[in-house]
Amino acid sequence: MPTTPSPAKVDVEASVAGERLLLIDDSQAISRLLRARCEDLAGVKSEIAGSLAEARALLATGPERFFAAVVDLNLPDSREGEAIDLVRAHDIPVIVLTAHYDEDIRARMLTKEVVDYLLKSSLHEIDHVATLVRRIHRNRDVKVLVVDDSRSFRAYLAKLLELHRLQVLQAENGRAALEIMKSDPGVDLVITDYNMPEMDGLALIGALRQRQPRSELAIIGLSEQGSSALSARLLKNGANDFITKPFLVEEFYCRVIQNIEQIELVRAIRDSSVRDYLTGLFNRRHFFDAGETLHAAARRRQLALAAVMLDIDHFKRVNDTYGHLAGDRVIKQVASLLASGVRQADLLGRYGGEEFCILLTGIDQEHLAMILERLRAAVESTPIAHEDLSLSVTISLGATLALGDSLQAMIDRADACLYRAKQGGRDRFVIDDSVE
Repeated sequence: MPTTPSPAKVDVEASVAGERLLLIDDSQAISRLLRARCEDLAGVKSEIAGSLAEARALLATGPERFFAAVVDLNLPDSREGEAIDLVRAHDIPVIVLTAHYDEDIRARMLTKEVVDYLLKSSLHEIDHVATLVRRIHRNRDVKVLVVDDSRSFRAYLAKLLELHRLQVLQAENGRAALEIMKSDPGVDLVITDYNMPEMDGLALIGALRQRQPRSELAIIGLSEQGSSALSARLLKNGANDFITKPFLVEEFYCRVIQNIEQIELVRAIRDSSVRDYLTGLFNRRHFFDAGETLHAAARRRQLALAAVMLDIDHFKRVNDTYGHLAGDRVIKQVASLLASGVRQADLLGRYGGEEFCILLTGIDQEHLAMILERLRAAVESTPIAHEDLSLSVTISLGATLALGDSLQAMIDRADACLYRAKQGGRDRFVIDDSVE
């Protein structure tokens, strides 16, 4: 398992569009700390510039690969926020780092339309930056519906939300909003005004709550009538939150983020019963629950079903040599490659430790061999970054098409083939050649 230093130059062609973070700071210590924390907490790779000139050079090679940027307010060649203007000119969300805070800085940052401005005085603040980076990265999959009869105000809200990379839908009243919700059930948050023609915010909230509970859809009510009685009516009718217009932009963002994360937290709790905490794959319990159904259907209908057992070769050596954090990254990377290499109809789970199990439906031996080889080659050819190293691992796989009397018997058969692959030298697959 060879290791090599991370390359000093960026392979731009290898960068996936919208998957990189740009860090601009003249302090190498802070940049390294930010890079490590953003990778650990947000799971994103970063590119570093120590000056305005270096940032300009990185952006010239392809700004589309950056989904966000963290920018130091004061650089040797950028004393007035020129680096912020440079990044914003490429429509990249900016989180500003500053050594101190005052009202003048706040006013300047708001005019530059930045995501937020944070102090860099402690590790806690650095983690706050990484958490916000993670939020922006996730926001690209979050849909928000803005409902207001004022076209200009809808556009204003949409601009604020899109700055955080949220997907924004718009409706001019409650009836139009309900039609959008029917055609696009993937909306996570609704922000609705109270005073609207045809169907006001109160009626809209009530109609939405008949379809989705608070745990599945967040709703924020808006109104210029900031009375406690109105906020109570909206909350009792099903709103999660209430904001009085006009509002501070910072407060608006805090409320939006809190409500989105509340919905995500409920989903995470629900998923925790079936998902593995590290990889996000199905856990062993759910794999067997769903697998038993697949196996029974295959026996009843005489359908083709393949069981695959695989594990990471010499995984103990990774933990012993580089530590358990490196081991976790290896497991997560392998899990991601496996998930990309199987169909949505197939069942993939983490069996335990460095072991994984797959059930593939409607497949013959020739096609099975092609899939196993593709998975093996994908893991072998994909480097895994850990600190300043690039780790390489391989996997061994065992598989069977013999249904047997039970799912467990089928998995045991695949596991025996995995053992043969290990004995044969690892980094290979073995398919059971027995016929029922």
